[in-house]
This record gives sequence, structure tokens and C-alpha cells, in this order.
Amino acid sequence: MNEEKIIPGNEDDLKIIANTRRLTREYLFSDYLDTEKRQSILKELFGSVGENVVVDTPIHCDYGKHTFIGNNVIINMNCTFVDDAKITIGNNVLIASNVQFYTGTHDTDPKKRMNENWKETGKQWFNTLCEPITVKDGAWLGGGVIVLPGVTIGKNSVIGAGSVVTRSIPDNCVAVGNPCRPIRFLD
Repeated sequence: MNEEKIIPGNEDDLKIIANTRRLTREYLFSDYLDTEKRQSILKELFGSVGENVVVDTPIHCDYGKHTFIGNNVIINMNCTFVDDAKITIGNNVLIASNVQFYTGTHDTDPKKRMNENWKETGKQWFNTLCEPITVKDGAWLGGGVIVLPGVTIGKNSVIGAGSVVTRSIPDNCVAVGNPCRPIRFLD
């Protein structure tokens, strides 16, 4: 795993997360028909937002600024972006309800997972490991999909509802299950 350590408890990160919570709340309570205001909030929330992007509410993010969204993207209701590392959503992507993206994880070894001397070192009491997630152009993620750290979902690939994507998925395939695996390739 390519480690990118973060300290979620540091003051700068806490300020970013607090602002993200404010923006997602503002977005949730904005007038659905006020597309200009809603797009303005999305552009402040995310690292970048392309043209013709629809994000339904509610939406949940840690940082927001680490998520980059291409053109012609639909993100349905109740999606979660744990964007401790970069999340890249390509163009022409469909994301169904309740999809969850997790860039952060923790070591399975409890000695590496926890910081025993956290008070003395000024570090958080636990370690977080992060890897980016990429969803390539034309992909479709069905309802309730969970995408884990370090995963790339290939161009035009379809991820079946309820799948847990633990490894990268190649281009042009239908993949399903837990763990998610390709079951057929598209022409």
C-alpha cells in the first residue's frame, strides 16, 4: 500500500473538515431549483467540478477538496466521499444512491494501527493509511457499492449494486460481488 499518512486531528485539517460540513449542510438545505447557488456550493466544496454535474442530497464528505469530478456526472442521494486522499471521477459517470468511497484505512497490526505515545508525540492516537481512488470515464456504479482505497474502476465498466470493490477493475467489463470481480467483458 502506498502510504500517505495524515493526522486527522490537526488544527488545519479540522478547519477544512468543519468547512466541508458547513458546505454540505448548506447544500442540503438549498433550494433544489436554485441551480446557480447549488453549483456555486459544489465548486467551493470539491477540488473541481465539470460541466453538467448533478449531485443529489444528502452528500457526505470529509475534505471535499480532495474530490475531483469530470463532466456529465450524476451522483445520486446519500453518497459518501471519505477523501483523505484524492478521489477522481471521470467524465460521463453514473453513481447510484448510497455509494461509498473510502480512501482511508488502518493497518491490521494493532501496534502499527495505534500510537501508544500519542500524547508525547503530538500525533493522533491512531494511524491512517490513504490511497487514491479513480473512476474512469463512462463507468456506472450501482446502488450501495463500496469502493476501497487504491482502487481504479476502468473505463466504461459497470459495478453491480451492493458490490465491495477491493481491487482495481479493468476497462469495459461488468463486475459484481464481494469481493467485486469481473463476470463479463463488454464489446
